Amino acid sequence: MSARLSKGFTLVELMITLVVIGVVAAIAFPSFQSLIRSSRVATAHNELIGMVNLARNDAIRNNQGGVVCGSSNGTTCNGQWGAGMMVFSDSDGDGAFSSSETVLRYTAFNSALTVTGPPAPIAFDARGRRRAGADQTVKLRPTNCGNQPLQSTLTINASGQVTAVKGACQ
Repeated sequence: MSARLSKGFTLVELMITLVVIGVVAAIAFPSFQSLIRSSRVATAHNELIGMVNLARNDAIRNNQGGVVCGSSNGTTCNGQWGAGMMVFSDSDGDGAFSSSETVLRYTAFNSALTVTGPPAPIAFDARGRRRAGADQTVKLRPTNCGNQPLQSTLTINASGQVTAVKGACQ
């Protein structure tokens, strides 16, 4: 009998290892997709809260207005909340963006998110109160959501406070 030491793997051992890795990946993939969707919504949620606070703080600090609006390009307020958001310092207090006003921040949203915002911009006066009479809401959810509880509804009240409610996608 010869006493040879074998080095390496046999083809059968390699195939079994690949099958086990494939099964584990197939089980983990759906959970990972849900985690990615949840992370996208959380990021957009936090960004929106930050932008509302930025507009409100700028309005109070500079004793003029501050506005958050839907914007697809960061140079105009076109109401396209799904494309992105823009914050600007509203120096003339009309709630509309003009070329003489300063853009404070622009954020483009991931195309895998569905964002619906109010028809009018979220505008603050020099005292930090919203100009609109009724509460304004922004809804964030993944495009492919199903019935998972991944929708985030943010409501901005008259005093500028933001409340958030998470729920099932609709």
